Amino acid sequence: MAKVTDWLLARKPAPVRADTIERAYALGLDANDQSFNFAGRQYFGIPTDIPNRTERIDPGFLGFANGAMKGNAVIFACMRARFSVFSQARFQFRRMSNGRPGDLFGTVDLAPLESPWANGTTGDLLNRMLIDADLSGNSYWTIRDGSLRRLRPDWVYIIRGVEGDPEGNPDAIDSHIVGYVYWPGGPYGAAERSEMEYLLPEEVCHFAPIPDPESPWKGMSWITPIIREIEGDNATTDHKNAFFRNGATLSTLFKYDSDMDVVEVRAMKSLFEEQHGGAPNAYKSLHIGGGVDATVIGTDLKQLDFSQVTGGIETRIASAAGVPPIIVGLREGLQAATYSNYVQAKRAYADITLRFLWENVAGSLATVITVPPGAVLWYDDRDIAFLRVDKLEQAQIMQTNASTLQTLINSGWEPESARDALLADGDWAKLTHSGLYSVQLQEPMPDQPEPALGVPAIAGPTNEKQDELPPNGKVNGKVPAVTAGKATS
Repeated sequence: MAKVTDWLLARKPAPVRADTIERAYALGLDANDQSFNFAGRQYFGIPTDIPNRTERIDPGFLGFANGAMKGNAVIFACMRARFSVFSQARFQFRRMSNGRPGDLFGTVDLAPLESPWANGTTGDLLNRMLIDADLSGNSYWTIRDGSLRRLRPDWVYIIRGVEGDPEGNPDAIDSHIVGYVYWPGGPYGAAERSEMEYLLPEEVCHFAPIPDPESPWKGMSWITPIIREIEGDNATTDHKNAFFRNGATLSTLFKYDSDMDVVEVRAMKSLFEEQHGGAPNAYKSLHIGGGVDATVIGTDLKQLDFSQVTGGIETRIASAAGVPPIIVGLREGLQAATYSNYVQAKRAYADITLRFLWENVAGSLATVITVPPGAVLWYDDRDIAFLRVDKLEQAQIMQTNASTLQTLINSGWEPESARDALLADGDWAKLTHSGLYSVQLQEPMPDQPEPALGVPAIAGPTNEKQDELPPNGKVNGKVPAVTAGKATS
């Protein structure tokens, strides 16, 4: 590792004002950090003027932040459904025994995650991490003075190389991540050499839940595959707004008499737009003079039915986000909404999306905190209301667990071990047998000596007077009768 550190520190460059790709290679950075796809082709650099008939969303962190999260209601709703539940988890350590997970516990080593910065909470940390990962595919964090520090994703660059070979090919089989560069302001900023920071892999938490197929050392945003869907949804919204701006009809065809000159046609056009343009003037009566024939081409809003167009787009966006449409509140999801469907959708959302993200983020944060031996950093979702099942199902689960516990105890397993096995999600290796197999699990009574002839066996509590019988075996002149192992007179 010393060679890697020396190599990393030796490659600190002076500020370069050159082409993006040349600068990336001069830094030993990954050129794919400055690449993007458009119309099925890969380009390098930062996109500027690309001809397009629709409002284009620039790829990258800023493009997705402004054009998707801030500029599209469906994207924002899906992201809010993701981080509003994701941020409610807490972190705990989980014991590992023979490769199997055990119980959860906490120590002071969790302090950086419980109070990541001044006035910050675990929810704030998870919220920001997921938003960065959603918009850029990556979230980078490091610890300074006991507090977690966010590294803006588009200002972080990954350095790859071969151990001990400064000139090694970064795409070689032996290549791996040897460090990170944090460049305030990015490649087009005014950062000086003293402002650039170089971090080793063990100093950086890199959360990238969706791997980029072209760059396996980086993550990919779930927004990337649906850019055209977002642009289509934005275009539909613009079309709907234009529908209202133009009088709530698609268009009106005017036929002018051939005797009318250009000045008269323009005057008629201006008068019509003044009297009938915009939603406030919709459905007014149209009055025109001689020589003009007006024909309305189009339909009203009910016949237009934009929901048929936008419904499919919204569903595909929610599918890419990993959130069922009914959870987001989208139209096509609500059409099939019942309580049963909602419960099933919550369970699918938690199992497929949320727990996958929690496991990933716990493993990423374990890089920058101290994890006790024999344990792993894990998440605790027991207090999240969204994941709680209804009371009936919870009662059924408890009844099943109680029945299982009783069966184990009646079969001779020690009660404490049976409890631990159930708490560890059915880890039967925790069971310890008592060695008793009787139904009542009682040790057998010790052998009793046979009583003397003519003296009945007395079971149960007795007193001294009962124990002291006369030599002839009579009490008050009578021989005691023996009934059910007890002496009576």
